Amino acid sequence: MNLGAFLPAPGHHVAAWRHPNARPDGGLDFAYYRSLVRTAERGKFDMVFLSDGAGVRTHYKDADELSRQGRMVHFEPLTLLSALAVHTTHIGLTATASTTYNEPFNVARKFSSLDHLSAGRAGWNVVTSVTDAEAQNFNLDRQPAHAARYHRAREFMEVVTGLWDSWEDDAFLYDKESGRYFDPAKLHVLGHKGEHFQVRGPLNLARSPQGRPVIVQAGSSGDGMDFAARWAEVVFTAQQTLGQAQVFYKDVKDRVAGHGRNPDDVKVLPGVFVVAGRTQAEAEDKYAVLQDLVDPVVGLGLLTGLLGDVDISHLPLDGPLPELPATEGSTSRQQLVYEQARSQGLTIRELFLSVAGGRGHRFLLGTPQTIADELESWFTEGGADGFNVMPGYLPDGLDDIVDLVVPELQRRGLFRTEYEGTTLRDHLGLQRPDFAPTGSGS
Repeated sequence: MNLGAFLPAPGHHVAAWRHPNARPDGGLDFAYYRSLVRTAERGKFDMVFLSDGAGVRTHYKDADELSRQGRMVHFEPLTLLSALAVHTTHIGLTATASTTYNEPFNVARKFSSLDHLSAGRAGWNVVTSVTDAEAQNFNLDRQPAHAARYHRAREFMEVVTGLWDSWEDDAFLYDKESGRYFDPAKLHVLGHKGEHFQVRGPLNLARSPQGRPVIVQAGSSGDGMDFAARWAEVVFTAQQTLGQAQVFYKDVKDRVAGHGRNPDDVKVLPGVFVVAGRTQAEAEDKYAVLQDLVDPVVGLGLLTGLLGDVDISHLPLDGPLPELPATEGSTSRQQLVYEQARSQGLTIRELFLSVAGGRGHRFLLGTPQTIADELESWFTEGGADGFNVMPGYLPDGLDDIVDLVVPELQRRGLFRTEYEGTTLRDHLGLQRPDFAPTGSGS
């Protein structure tokens, strides 16, 4: 199976920063991040993944409530991964960049640069962004409509992938004797003119070691799944049950085939929030420490965000979650949280406590054996090609996964004991894409 390590600075639990062993200032400490990524590399993970947003994502009503949030500041992820590239040798380096608040040329250049700097370990998590707080940093009052964001994203991908194939692999000659720096026949100018973008090209960077950085996508709405079927090579997703995972997995693979692509060329990696202990009691104690640190104000703010910024502050915390209007936020995650509340009969308080760690992803708490049982079941029964692993708090949560869970997966023959290649595509079992220019000629 494939494994990604999803590493927000303090950890995934909403109260992670308050844990006695956590580093609340870790988002601004390079040495801390270097240690985390080296731990993940010691565990032979395929990649580390850094999420990002174009601003402070907040769902709180006033300054006092805002001050309780624990993940307010962190490095710009491409800058951080570029620095980490020289301190690691094998692990993939994947970061988020939005198609809504960037330009294609800049994104193409930055991720190609990371691929060169890391000798072929770059991955781009493509998002369309989901909050008005981000829009307000880019001359907008609110985010564009869901369908409009995906419409722009499709053209964005055409431009970026076209720019990545500006130069053939052997275009650069560097022939001092003849004075020829490159072969002009192997330069391809994109010349794109579309509804959203006009980009001539070429990219001022040679074709990258992987041909193209690995494309990752995380949307689970209808638009998101269609987008993934056309472009993605890794799909991050969130499901609560094996049945839900199997339905999603088959749907994505069928859609991929419908686009004329090989379903094996797309890896589906559900997120799993993991709390591991040497015994069940130890794991439960670790989780209880985190749950006891949840501020109800922060829990309600988290739930508000998962529900698409719908105001629920006036509702009784110990009452049920009523039917709420649809929003322009993350529609798939909103539906997942609704289903969890209904199926488990949860009050609003119980619901925000239940999503405090996984934020709608599968929650696994237990020993290495019981956690490996669940991962193996999803992997062997058509629910996943691997997992994007979400430690509760850092660094201890990642240490537990690397030192306890990974060895159990290795013992069962489910996960590598050594890296067999050097690029992210090697780790994922993905082919290097053939050169495919889409421009108007050299």
